[in-house]
Amino acid sequence: MKRVGAGAPVYLSAVLEYLAAEVLELAGNAARDNKKNRIVPRHIQLAVRNDEELSKLLGTVTIAAGGVLPNIHSTLLPKKGGKDKAEIGSASQEF
Repeated sequence: MKRVGAGAPVYLSAVLEYLAAEVLELAGNAARDNKKNRIVPRHIQLAVRNDEELSKLLGTVTIAAGGVLPNIHSTLLPKKGGKDKAEIGSASQEF
């Protein structure tokens, strides 16, 4: 049977405290952005999924009542930089 050092639980609790503080800070920012005083699961979801490292750590975790990130696929957005109607018609008449 393997042994665990006396400092291991202290170190582990420090890591867990840091992770909790990080998630709560980002979730608090998300709540403030949405003009709310209370953190709800939606704010935790937004905080975790918008942070690259937390998203990787909690990639397989489902947060109940968290919803999804707002996202519109680029092919569904209208085209940018369209030409004026006059430019389109005159382009074919140049030699």
